[in-house]
Amino acid sequence: MQKLETTLGRIENRQLERILEYGRNLKDWEFRVFSQSGQDGIIQYLIRNIDIPQPIFVEFGVQDYREANTRFLLLNNNWSGLVMDGDAANVAAIQQDPIYWRHDLKANCCFITAENINDLLHDRGFAGEIGLLSIDIDGNDYWVWQAITVIQPAIVICEYNFRFGCDRHVVVPYDTNFVRGEAHFSWVYYGASLPALCELANRKGYGFVGCNSFGNDAFFVRRDLLKPPLVEIAPAAGYVAGKFREMRDEYGEIPGFSFADELKILKDLPVEEISGS
Repeated sequence: MQKLETTLGRIENRQLERILEYGRNLKDWEFRVFSQSGQDGIIQYLIRNIDIPQPIFVEFGVQDYREANTRFLLLNNNWSGLVMDGDAANVAAIQQDPIYWRHDLKANCCFITAENINDLLHDRGFAGEIGLLSIDIDGNDYWVWQAITVIQPAIVICEYNFRFGCDRHVVVPYDTNFVRGEAHFSWVYYGASLPALCELANRKGYGFVGCNSFGNDAFFVRRDLLKPPLVEIAPAAGYVAGKFREMRDEYGEIPGFSFADELKILKDLPVEEISGS
């Protein structure tokens, strides 16, 4: 099944190369093989249009790596990489997957914080220029990216919380022990707004190039590598409001809450305004 999925992904990739025009929206390049919602196609488009210094990736928050942003890169493009997750059972499943011995992949069980991320990367042999960094830890994503100095990715993919909108520069305050389901029962209290991530990206030398159509991942390219057809855009121009439902009640159920219900919950929870906004 995995071989079939990878083959179909390669066919889709080639078809998009042939039919799409120069300079189209990122969302036009989407296709899904192992990613959650179109990121595989966007990544393929980006690496075709960027001079990648090293075909190496780092992704954390991967669960068992069956659904991930970098799995197609590993299988289709033969990149090397490191994946990390905080659940030992997930990491054990990755290490038992045939891809673990067929490809140059490292998997480690780590609870990632702003304080330990640089040591985690350095101690595993990841430093300097790499091709891609994907951050999806459902909480401290902004703070962890801000802390990273040991690697210089060409591409950064970071989850944003679309519920904060495209105008506010806000982030959930840092908590070393943040766990999304424990921070608030609703599961909608996490992460950062897209403008906050774009402001951080700007400080770190990255340009925002768009979001996926699902409305959960933002894509950034290091400015020294940014060239047409890729162009930097404003947060409001690239913002996508997600239409997926995640909100739970006090009992952990998802009984059909509306977007308005989610906003009402967030309204009374603390957020930190990012300076420079």
